[in-house]
Amino acid sequence: MVKKVRSALQEFIAQETSAGIVLFVAAVLAMIAVNSAFNPYYLAFLNIPVEIQFGALEIAKPLSLWINDGLMAIFFFLVGLEVKRELIEGQLSTVEQASLPAIAAVGGMAVPAAVFVYFNWNIAENINGWAIPAATDIAFALGVLALLGKHAPVSLKILLLAIAIIDDIGAIIIIALFYTAEVSSMSLMLAGVGTIVLFVMNRMGVVRIAPYVLVGTFLWVCVLKSGVHATLAGVVAALAVPLNTKDGSSPLKHLEHILHPWTAFLVLPIFAFANAGVSFAGLQISDLMAPLALGIAAGLVIGKQVGVFGFMFVATKIGLVKRPTGVSWLQLYGLACLTGIGFTMSLFIGNLAFGDPEQIETVKLGVISGSLISGVLGYCLLRFAKPATVTASAKLA
Repeated sequence: MVKKVRSALQEFIAQETSAGIVLFVAAVLAMIAVNSAFNPYYLAFLNIPVEIQFGALEIAKPLSLWINDGLMAIFFFLVGLEVKRELIEGQLSTVEQASLPAIAAVGGMAVPAAVFVYFNWNIAENINGWAIPAATDIAFALGVLALLGKHAPVSLKILLLAIAIIDDIGAIIIIALFYTAEVSSMSLMLAGVGTIVLFVMNRMGVVRIAPYVLVGTFLWVCVLKSGVHATLAGVVAALAVPLNTKDGSSPLKHLEHILHPWTAFLVLPIFAFANAGVSFAGLQISDLMAPLALGIAAGLVIGKQVGVFGFMFVATKIGLVKRPTGVSWLQLYGLACLTGIGFTMSLFIGNLAFGDPEQIETVKLGVISGSLISGVLGYCLLRFAKPATVTASAKLA
């Protein structure tokens, strides 16, 4: 059983690291497209009108919004599956296992948000972006760890993965509470009916995936029309999928196994290509010093280091948690730097926070610069950091 769990974890990490490379390529292609003769075609591609109509029900959006509201709902559906599995039988299933990554994740969300607010406190039009630097892009972060090879112990990868999962839970809560537009009561009521149907199916022992997908699609449409961000429908639908059945099968794990490659190598790269295009035309150093960009970059670089590492260090010193076996403090500091790679999740929250194109361009500048600095710094620290010479008394595994 333990071997199967470790094999599944190794496969997951391998896919995530490869996905990080694909994400990087997609982001570079987007920046090339925006800063070349392909710019008009790139913008025209993102603004292709896409419309679906069924009687009085109409959903008409440009392609970019279908990507952000539709494809990303699939990503959040996968996140929901991973969260449920980890909470029930994975790395977050016991208090001892969850304590260190939970403390690190809380610090990694609270301190970056505080850093952003510090730089934008008196700028009312910017303050809604406080959650942007609180996010972590697990694919990119694990991709950097993959480049380190033997310099990054497995326990470090597991800790990073656990922190990122808790970070995703935090992002889901933040989106639900703070990034919701005007709410349509009727659509929200219908979404509630869909949610009830999903969990009734779970309690009745429905194990086929198709019914959950159909009701989940209905839920997505209702949530989209309600004013609450549509990606949250993916999380709700995922939590209803059964983890284990009486015959020993696992619909949740089966669905997770199917969806993960599609999400890692198609959904997220498409999102990156659609959202990472930053124009360098007329770019000056002063643009990086603008409060919005500086607040995001400083939140990702400084806030993540102080929040993640600082909270882990204090919690360990006062005896709340124990340091992972064979991992040194410098390696934990390098990991804290890697959590500053916000990229896809930060860009996603940025699109929710702002509607003004100029602000979104500034968000991209802050996210990409902060993520790049965090990635390079984390790599350099971990490349030369030595493992702990004294065996820790407990493992995070």
